[in-house]
Amino acid sequence: MQNNQSELFDGLIGQDKAKRRLGFYLKGYNATGICPHLMFVAPKGCGKTTLAKAMGKLLTSKEDTSKPKAFLEINCSTLKNVKQLVNQVLIPHVQHKECTILFDECSELPRDITMALLTILNPNPENRTTFSYDDYVLNFDFSQHTFMFATTEAQTVFHALMDRCERVDLEEYTFSELGKIVNLTLPSVKFDKGLLDDIATVLRGNARAAQKMANNMAVYLKAKQSKKFTRDCWDEIQHELGISPLGLSPIEIQILGELGKVKDCSLTHLAAKTGLTKACVQRDFEMYLQKMDLMQITTAGRAITKKGKDYLEALEEPKVEQPKVEKKSKPVPIKLKLPARIVTKMPDGFIPKKNIK
Repeated sequence: MQNNQSELFDGLIGQDKAKRRLGFYLKGYNATGICPHLMFVAPKGCGKTTLAKAMGKLLTSKEDTSKPKAFLEINCSTLKNVKQLVNQVLIPHVQHKECTILFDECSELPRDITMALLTILNPNPENRTTFSYDDYVLNFDFSQHTFMFATTEAQTVFHALMDRCERVDLEEYTFSELGKIVNLTLPSVKFDKGLLDDIATVLRGNARAAQKMANNMAVYLKAKQSKKFTRDCWDEIQHELGISPLGLSPIEIQILGELGKVKDCSLTHLAAKTGLTKACVQRDFEMYLQKMDLMQITTAGRAITKKGKDYLEALEEPKVEQPKVEKKSKPVPIKLKLPARIVTKMPDGFIPKKNIK
């Protein structure tokens, strides 16, 4: 079984530290049959769910060691109360069989469900045979089950819940690892030398973004009926999809533009200009701009960095000189000279329509 475990983890690109940590827990599980509850923490798109599922497949059933325990993934935003937890999760999946349960985005769990789960995750094995909360009393052997949690916002997870789990932190992917993900998704495509690293610079360390970009490339190459992806192809895709350097979104570029106009810009000003909440600006946009050293936050407010100014200057399209248009001379009015025998004297402004013989 150990060889199969190694092969499964080796099939996942990156996250070496997290895989070593999980490998340690697997050794303990194979020896004792006990696996600690796990809390996967990482930014979006870094493979929390994928790694948790891979770990779940390696936790074999005690009744049949050739098969993994049943695996259940739950989107925490769908759980509203303890009654739903009991009737949809605990009774059908925990009462009669060994299972591994993953609570994805556990920061969205209501407080009453979190408090109920704390009774299940009690570190004292003697207290893990009964679930008692409000009017519910269930006699289950919870020691046979493994609970996993995943979140992008560890700071919002209830501290007691975090304390009952072993925390597994995942890191953003390197350029090299992102290039491998793109190449693995498109195994039959040939890339220009060094192009995969350039593509990785716009993927923001995100494996999900790498897979989406690979899908876009596949569509492009299929339309071109080609299996070679060159720098010209990449330039064309960037232009058609509106991909900015470093993968910045239009809102992030807008924020940089405001910082370039306003000295010591406030968060309130940025929220008003973008039409977003202050929390959204902080959480979804400022963090990446700071990470890329494009902006900084001081006691006086938000400010653009030199790198940020250089970024905006590079985005400006060169001005195209308009061709000079020659000025047309004004038409010269034609003065009619009438024969002397016709007109001897006429009123001012009078123009004859025909000659009179």
